Amino acid sequence: MATKAIAVLTSGGDAPGMNAAVRAVTRAGLSYGMRVIGVQRGFNGLLNGEIVEMNLRTVSDIIHHGGTILYTARSPEFNTPAGVQQAAANCRRLGIGGVVAIGGDGSFRGARDLTDKGIPCVGIPGTIDNDIASSEYTIGFDTAVNTAVEMIDRLRDTMESHDRCSVVQVMGRRCGDIALQTGIAVGATSILVPEVPYDFQKDIVDRMRFTQKTGKKHFIIVVAEGVGGVDKLAKDIEEATGIETRATVLGHVQRGGSPTQRDRVVGSEMGCTAATLLYHGKGNRVVVMRGGKIVDLDITEALNMKRTFNKPLYDIALRISI
Repeated sequence: MATKAIAVLTSGGDAPGMNAAVRAVTRAGLSYGMRVIGVQRGFNGLLNGEIVEMNLRTVSDIIHHGGTILYTARSPEFNTPAGVQQAAANCRRLGIGGVVAIGGDGSFRGARDLTDKGIPCVGIPGTIDNDIASSEYTIGFDTAVNTAVEMIDRLRDTMESHDRCSVVQVMGRRCGDIALQTGIAVGATSILVPEVPYDFQKDIVDRMRFTQKTGKKHFIIVVAEGVGGVDKLAKDIEEATGIETRATVLGHVQRGGSPTQRDRVVGSEMGCTAATLLYHGKGNRVVVMRGGKIVDLDITEALNMKRTFNKPLYDIALRISI
């Protein structure tokens, strides 16, 4: 039996491309003849009744904006059995027969819990870190990497002018994908990620000295947030090499900005697929990218998957960044 009304929310950290997904969920849902309700501030909004009726014009001119028009928040209350029960009761009271939750693993767990209480849910991976094990790509990653590349390219002008080393921290607490792909794109001498232990002498100092002998005078070290300690690292590099070294933390600038073409298109594909699943009454699913294609998986199966780091790409970086 087709669902008559669905809700869409964004949860956890914001990511460029979330608006594209919200737009696609809304317009696809309306095209199926369903009502679409926007829930503001994530699962917290389900508990507090922060909702807005969505229509075609509600989502006009949002595809190129970063952040999320529905806002986002974390909800400790929802993470309790009583909170989930209340959210499900609110959905029934509002006539909501299904929910699309856009966010990370925490959002997927919330969607699974809500499905268990009788409200079919579909998750969409939206996080700049690209750290969802079940999906080879998450909405926001491409924009974040391109932003980091642009910022480091700007830093390079100063590095070249002063023959400096720049240690740049990018986002990624448990996942080094932003650091890895940014590091390759900017030609970093060293790339430090949480997944691979590093040796200060071998992986940084020796590489810098080797490239110095070939005529290189400025250096970029890209460090994932999960490795941390960039201020101390910069000081240690300067002491070991005698090269003036500065640390820069790019921070939340990577979350903002207009989403790239890829994030707009992937967000649109995933959003439309999620609405279609709910229209057909299918819940407890996540929409992910596997083998370059958009597919759907069981939420529990997706959450139980183990993420694998792209070690072959990391090895390529080591070989060519000299």
